[in-house]
Amino acid sequence: MQALNVSLVQGATRWHDAPANRDYYGALVRSVAGRSDLIVLPETFLSGFSNDTGSAAEGMDGEGVAWMRALAGEVDAVITGSLAIREGDKVYNRLIWARPDGSFAQYDKRHLFRMAGEHTRYGGGSTRLIVELKGWRILPQVCYDLRFPVWLRNRRMESATGGMDYDLALFVANWPAPRRQPWRTLLRARAIENLAYVIGVNRVGTDGNELPYAGDSAVIDPVGEPLVELGVQEQVVTVRLDPAPLQAHRQRFPAWMDADDFALDLT
Repeated sequence: MQALNVSLVQGATRWHDAPANRDYYGALVRSVAGRSDLIVLPETFLSGFSNDTGSAAEGMDGEGVAWMRALAGEVDAVITGSLAIREGDKVYNRLIWARPDGSFAQYDKRHLFRMAGEHTRYGGGSTRLIVELKGWRILPQVCYDLRFPVWLRNRRMESATGGMDYDLALFVANWPAPRRQPWRTLLRARAIENLAYVIGVNRVGTDGNELPYAGDSAVIDPVGEPLVELGVQEQVVTVRLDPAPLQAHRQRFPAWMDADDFALDLT
């Protein structure tokens, strides 16, 4: 594992205006070109968190995915965030992991926010995605997934070299200001219980449903201490993650050895 430079892009997403959001977030991403290995955008950053899937969704061959792949190549960094993606008769809240070489991976949000009716308009995923970057194993997730510790449990890998499932969990979000305390608390809890770094990137501003967002994007270390916490305004911050404290903590405090074994039923 090498040191990893991660940029948190906390922006005020424009409501249902993909071209404006591509211009807006493109400028913010380019501001850290050459200084970052991984650039993290909020959930549904091209549309806002919307159940109007007819207006918000596009295909995998649409402009959104193509834009992410091209921009990743331009700034020579991985870019990730989620989009509303239509496949056949279903729409998914899909995280895209766009690499500089043009390749990409994807993860469909598992836990759909029923309090806003997301479960009635979107399909849910059933497979975790773990990607590798500079020797780090990274688990990318979307917003409401943060509340479900069983889905996020970090286990010891069954391999000759050992290690954990992942070293860094990241959450892209549209998490409203009235629930900002759970957001801040759960980011810390997920880091502590999983012996991993955790990053959360939320949006700011007010959306088309008149919901306010307070940002509170953060990088949390494996003992639950914040390395950086953003405020309520537009911000782009780059943080350098050092693997040494993570590895030392896991050796010093191997709580994974006492974790309960279980099987996850995804039906």
